[in-house]
Amino acid sequence: MAKEIERKFIVDCNKWHPDDAGVRVRQGYLPTSHRTAVRVRISGDSAWLTIKGENKGAVRSEFEYSIPVADAHQILDELCERPFIEKTRYYVDHAGVTWEVDVFEKENAGLVIAEIELASENQEIELPPWVLTEVTDDPRYYNANLVKYPFKDWPETL
Repeated sequence: MAKEIERKFIVDCNKWHPDDAGVRVRQGYLPTSHRTAVRVRISGDSAWLTIKGENKGAVRSEFEYSIPVADAHQILDELCERPFIEKTRYYVDHAGVTWEVDVFEKENAGLVIAEIELASENQEIELPPWVLTEVTDDPRYYNANLVKYPFKDWPETL
């Protein structure tokens, strides 16, 4: 079974500055139960359909399939919940691993999250100097939840 092991961190934007233009990402979620997420993502010139299971800490089942970009546009337009997740993704190499830094836009503007996919749950990583708090176990930061409760609606005390 396919597994995703991922940790998430808030980024200190005073310490991190992108080295390139990044890749534009637009993704939406099909309505499902609270235990699963079905995502359609267009990133650059590629598109995927992804099915994710319930999180158990940093681990969950994940199945991802490449689909035609035209199909992805139609699924987003006709079947997905609103608002979409719109962000720019940057790939940053640090200490032998690649981090994905997402700069969110529109309803989630102001949120910048770094993610690292791991080979195992107990893989040790060196944190870059630009990461702050780990939010792996906080469901508010799941992209599927940012559709339902966008960052712009969060209390300012967070």
